[in-house]
Amino acid sequence: MSPPAGRRAYLIVDHGSRREEANAQLERVAEVLRKRVSDPVLTAHLEIAPPDLGSGIDACVETGAEEIVVLPYFLAPGRHSLQDIPAQARAAAARHPGVEICVAEPLGPHEKLVDVLLERAAHVLRDG
Repeated sequence: MSPPAGRRAYLIVDHGSRREEANAQLERVAEVLRKRVSDPVLTAHLEIAPPDLGSGIDACVETGAEEIVVLPYFLAPGRHSLQDIPAQARAAAARHPGVEICVAEPLGPHEKLVDVLLERAAHVLRDG
C-alpha cells in the first residue's frame, strides 16, 4: 500500500563530478520528473559533489516523506548501483526508523534509452 499523497519522495543519485555543469544536469532531470509527480524530487551525488546520498535522504525526510525511492542515475548495474548506493541507503535508513527507503534498478538497456540513442544519431546525421 502506498503512503498518502505527499508522503513519498524521490531521490535521484548520480556519481558526482568536479565539473559543476555535469552536476547541474542531474538537477535538470529532477526538474522534468517534478513536472510528472506531485511528490518531492531531490538530487544527490554518490561522490565528489554535495549533497551526498545520506544528506539527500535526510532532506527527503525533512519534506515529511515516509517512503523514499532512491533512483540511481546510472546505466549499468555496477558496483555503485549494486553495492554503494544500497549500503549508503541502509546507513541513512538507520537514522530514520519508520521511513521506508527502497533503491530502484539502474537505467539499464531500457527500450526508451535506445529511442534516445536513435534521436541523437539522427541529430548528428542531420547536422553533420
